[in-house]
Amino acid sequence: MTKGAATTIWARAFADELARCGVQDVVIAPGSRSTPLVMAFAQDGRFRMRVHLDERSGAFFALGIAKASGSPAAIITTSGTATANVFPAVIEASLSEAPLLILTADRPHRLRGADANQTIDQVGLYGRYVRESIDVPPPVTDGPALQHLRTIAVRSVAASLTVPFGPVHINFPFDKPLEPVDPDPDFTAAHPIAANGRTDGNPFVEISLGRSELSEQELDRLAPALSEKRGVIVVGPVVEPDKVGEASLSLSAATGYPILADPLSGARFGPSGGAGRVVAYDLFLRDETICGALKPDLVVRVGATPTSAALQDWLQFHNGARHIVVDAAGRWKDYGATATDYLRADPGKTLCALAERANHAVDEDWASLWHTASRAARYAIDADEGDLHEGDVLATVAEVLPEGGNLFISSSMPVRDLDGFGLPREEQLMVFGNRGASGIDGIVSSAFGVAAARPAPTVCVLGDIALFHDQNGLLWSREPDCPVVFVLIDNDGGGIFHMLPIADHEPVFSQFFATPHGLDFQHMAAIHNLGWSDLEINDLGTALATALESGRTSILRVTSDRKTNKRRHEEIAEAVAQHVLDALR
Repeated sequence: MTKGAATTIWARAFADELARCGVQDVVIAPGSRSTPLVMAFAQDGRFRMRVHLDERSGAFFALGIAKASGSPAAIITTSGTATANVFPAVIEASLSEAPLLILTADRPHRLRGADANQTIDQVGLYGRYVRESIDVPPPVTDGPALQHLRTIAVRSVAASLTVPFGPVHINFPFDKPLEPVDPDPDFTAAHPIAANGRTDGNPFVEISLGRSELSEQELDRLAPALSEKRGVIVVGPVVEPDKVGEASLSLSAATGYPILADPLSGARFGPSGGAGRVVAYDLFLRDETICGALKPDLVVRVGATPTSAALQDWLQFHNGARHIVVDAAGRWKDYGATATDYLRADPGKTLCALAERANHAVDEDWASLWHTASRAARYAIDADEGDLHEGDVLATVAEVLPEGGNLFISSSMPVRDLDGFGLPREEQLMVFGNRGASGIDGIVSSAFGVAAARPAPTVCVLGDIALFHDQNGLLWSREPDCPVVFVLIDNDGGGIFHMLPIADHEPVFSQFFATPHGLDFQHMAAIHNLGWSDLEINDLGTALATALESGRTSILRVTSDRKTNKRRHEEIAEAVAQHVLDALR
């Protein structure tokens, strides 16, 4: 068999196995060295193929698909710096535990370290941020070698879906010719399984993806902890919000413990089922007196570190309480060192099992304290008559987005404002964000990926710096099946830095931190033929509903003054704290 034919059957076998393993979405970043992979996937017919000119935007789109679907998506790049442009998405996939396959084309071994053009050291490029890094052998016309390649494909998918989920890097050295050449039929006849895969259509090897579960004895040992009278449930961002969010709410309902649900927990928006969801805890837990009054004996925590710094401080404030962390394993999730028990087990199943053993032993006065604080906080927010602010943007979006809709929330201030001002709803909303590394790169592309994987009205709230970082991501608006309405909070720079003490250090602050840019993003929208509206905050609700109904990608810009926004946040936090203090007395 010729070298070109060997390369062709090599790439086709790998693509075939990924399809058998359930991979459906493949993003292509154009290049020459990746030709064998691109042609194999394109000609297979079982994949949703998408193309983007920017590797970084392509990788974040695949990441959005992975987060919304729970299934691995693949990004294919050529060799050289194209592979490095994928790295930010790899880091985010690793830290937020999202399944992602990075298929990089490489020069053949003889050209490595030999000053060959567009050649860098790609072996192990992503370091410890990938669950596995595999340098595939060069294509050969050998049946056992081709069978081994098929197992690599299956192993890659399995590794991405083994707890903790995450990215897997598969590096392919290809020599010329790169264009497809039909394989030798004699080889195919001699090695039918290697060339065509299992005849039953299943993956070449079935890999069991078991999850850690606590034994009945261990669960029985933990159950008495739920007899504590003053307990609370804290749910941070989770990998499987649909499962873990519902299980968290079940435990809250069964125990009577109040639940503090992060916007990315899956427990903030949806049927409460009798759970005691706390409103605006991020605002009133900033007060030390309130923190002291809400002293727990037990904390049950699941998920990553909560978004709310005030909640993090409250956990630290009560470091002596029994603190049970439920985590599926892989990464340590207790940076505050407050845990007294760390359960290495599937969180959804564990919380449900504990709920079945709970006896609603909560002290009603304790539950009432949280209910009173929550009600007072909501009253203070509703009674506020001051100037509208960025928190009102997030409150409006959380209220207007239709049931079942997707909300992709940018890091920095938008996610914090959603935490503080996004009130719980009984209607289900799916909230996503890149909070693994909390970067603002790739926000636009990730939102489009979510919309592609989960067809539903989709809104992305982001700031002007995040939009600037991923303006290439707007090219995804050409895809007909994933419209996104972007709510742009434009405060001409890094608004979050105004919330930090460094804001008092002018003129250095404006030059090096706030970094006003003076850009008019309307021109960016025009390049991509997107709908555009300039709005006042009080007009956002109606405009957002109209934009979602249109079914096309558009940008709704709300302008904000950073200094005014900071002042209003401080005023509202003070008002909320005062109302809560008065109510608790």
